[in-house]
Amino acid sequence: MIAWQEEETIFAPLNGRVIPIEEVPNPTFSHKFLGDGIAIIPSDGKVVSPVDGRIINIFGSKHAIGILSDKGLEILIHVGLETVLLNGEGFTLHVKRGERVKKGDLLLSFNLRFIKRKAASIVTPIIITNSEMTSDMKLVSPKTCIAGQSALLQVAMKKSYLFKV
Repeated sequence: MIAWQEEETIFAPLNGRVIPIEEVPNPTFSHKFLGDGIAIIPSDGKVVSPVDGRIINIFGSKHAIGILSDKGLEILIHVGLETVLLNGEGFTLHVKRGERVKKGDLLLSFNLRFIKRKAASIVTPIIITNSEMTSDMKLVSPKTCIAGQSALLQVAMKKSYLFKV
């Protein structure tokens, strides 16, 4: 018997080089404590929405944004590592909490040179924080990606979690 599943495609939120989450030089992400996902080494300082959805969290230090997709996935985009210590310096928000966004909408911009100098790393994890609702996650994108255009992950949701947001 085959269980029906809904799938969602998560598009790249940044331009850059794709790496496995296990290669992120921080155990919080590489050991998947926050959930499963992928990471990008950005080539510029723009973050766009990887899905249609709603902004559910913006960290006070502007380094990370949470999105609830229209299909129910919670996606965390965390720019760089230990960037919380920058207290928002080098980051500019273009959205606010509760705002509806479409795939490709500009969410955040950051000064890549500044982040390279001041943070532990520019590696940017993209995490499904409610990955318990997923049954399968496949990497779609090759080694490089284009923000808002390259399919990054194909995620299948467990039937018991399907709902309309």
